[in-house]
Amino acid sequence: MKREIITTADGSNTIHIPEWNEQYHSKHGAIQEAYHVFIRNGLEQISKENIAILEIGFGTGLNCLITLLESNKTIHYIGVEAYPVALEELKKLNYTDNLNGKNKANYFQVIHACPWDVKQQISKQFSLTKQKKFFQEITDVNTYDLIYFDAFGARVQPELWTEKIFTIMYNSLRENGILVTYAAKGTIRRAMIAVGFSVERLPGPPGKREMLRATK
Repeated sequence: MKREIITTADGSNTIHIPEWNEQYHSKHGAIQEAYHVFIRNGLEQISKENIAILEIGFGTGLNCLITLLESNKTIHYIGVEAYPVALEELKKLNYTDNLNGKNKANYFQVIHACPWDVKQQISKQFSLTKQKKFFQEITDVNTYDLIYFDAFGARVQPELWTEKIFTIMYNSLRENGILVTYAAKGTIRRAMIAVGFSVERLPGPPGKREMLRATK
């Protein structure tokens, strides 16, 4: 399947898949979307000093990098990805040119140099485990405080936005844990509610009217 690097509205890159007309991040701004959905409405809502995060769709590692740069708490980050992005593509992405933060370029390299399925200490307060597997294979229970649900959209991969998947997410969260996603479709919200989540509609990032935050 053909893939190409494009520049989004905030100047940061993403990967575009023409056959699906789908991107890894919002064409209205990859970095803006990551900050709005996952940092402001996710990470910053967790008051704990020791936070376990599960990312559904590790992709380019952008959400991981921003979390590493922005958090002063102890983070245990698990990124799940069935189809890792090729190193050749990662080298073309300009995230470190568009982000603030000490050691940002080095961190981006280290994140992607980490072997899969092995816990790595990226900094004193940030550990990363990249897991190469399908989302359906997640078996964790009461493990995470926060889920970044960043799968491809329901239009192209509806099987990733079902009650079956959200049951796995619900079970993997600790009590009062939260899941945040850029998506806001009614069918997705209803699937979340059906498995036990309390769901809020929140203002979306640039280019989207709403997003969802679900609490266990």
